[in-house]
Amino acid sequence: MELQGKNVFITGSSRGIGLAVAHRFASLGANVILNGRRPISAQLLEEFEVYKVKVLAISGDVADGVDAKRMIEEAIASLGSVDILVNNAGITKDKLMLKMTEDDFEAVLKINLTGAFNMTQSVLKQMTKARQGAIINISSVVGLTGNIGQANYAASKAGLIGFTKSVAREVAGRGIRVNAVAPGFIESDMTDAMTDKVKEMALTQIPMKRIGKPEEVASLVTFLAEQEYLTGQVLAIDGGMTMQG
Repeated sequence: MELQGKNVFITGSSRGIGLAVAHRFASLGANVILNGRRPISAQLLEEFEVYKVKVLAISGDVADGVDAKRMIEEAIASLGSVDILVNNAGITKDKLMLKMTEDDFEAVLKINLTGAFNMTQSVLKQMTKARQGAIINISSVVGLTGNIGQANYAASKAGLIGFTKSVAREVAGRGIRVNAVAPGFIESDMTDAMTDKVKEMALTQIPMKRIGKPEEVASLVTFLAEQEYLTGQVLAIDGGMTMQG
């Protein structure tokens, strides 16, 4: 898919990986829809003026099916279509299993997994009619390996992998591709808050001996959007953490 002039909706794109993805698409000539539960700041919108593309800010809660439908409809009304959807919105509520509450578990699944369902279902009717489209889901290596204290997060990200493969099979005949990216340790507010000792321990799990950058994940996302014959795949970008011998 040629990205120039395409319209890309990125959920959870006010910071971190989502924001890096938005910048990457805009730098390649795509129009972007920034999204968050809170309104997008004017300062953030100004960052995109250099790209000379259309930029919309549409706030809302992906976990709410009605709100998800409203956001997609608003984007289509403004730009004419949503050609690419990146389901990036996500939260964590880490606790050991014995201390995790039902609310802790359900809250993470509601945004990370149900949110992707809501947004995907909302955009598919238009993509099906156009007989083209790309959906990229941001999963995690934790969805592949599991992690102590993250039963809820790992379940949501593993569920997103199964969701990706199932939807990819359903819509492939309509020219719509669905893939997932599984980032490992990526520079973020969370990694910035790690102690040096925790960072050192994390690096022992990474063959490349460094933490990844949001821009590297963003480059993989745009690659998946461009590839016309690639669907139903889960690509780990993790410095080799999950490689198999």
